[in-house]
Amino acid sequence: MIAISDLPTLNATLNATAAVLIGAGFYFIKQRNIRAHKACMVSAVVVSSVFLTSYLIYHYHVGSVHFTKQGWIRDVYFTLLLTHTVLAVTVLPLVLRTVFLAAQGRFANHVRIAKWTFPVWMYVSVTGVVVYLMLYH
Repeated sequence: MIAISDLPTLNATLNATAAVLIGAGFYFIKQRNIRAHKACMVSAVVVSSVFLTSYLIYHYHVGSVHFTKQGWIRDVYFTLLLTHTVLAVTVLPLVLRTVFLAAQGRFANHVRIAKWTFPVWMYVSVTGVVVYLMLYH
């Protein structure tokens, strides 16, 4: 059984996995490999959904975790955390809309919004790992 204290590491692993899947999905669509693109993106949605569930469970039980380091790293951390948090709130509706458009076969609209969804989702996934490393290690 996974303990609550294990969830930050799990969450970082899920974020890293999502980033790899998003990057692979981007690569495959550039290669016009739609089947592989779809598999990667569906997997990224599933992994990100598991992440969000785990993240909410962790913070329900633990609350906020304070950053205790001092000096210039503190400014870096809070700048990264701020941008990560704002974009994390933004990415959920972007991902949902992008997936909805693909599922509806509205690929021109899907591509148009995916050009925004991809970098935001990638940034949130990668910075989630960086925030974890800065906060817990």
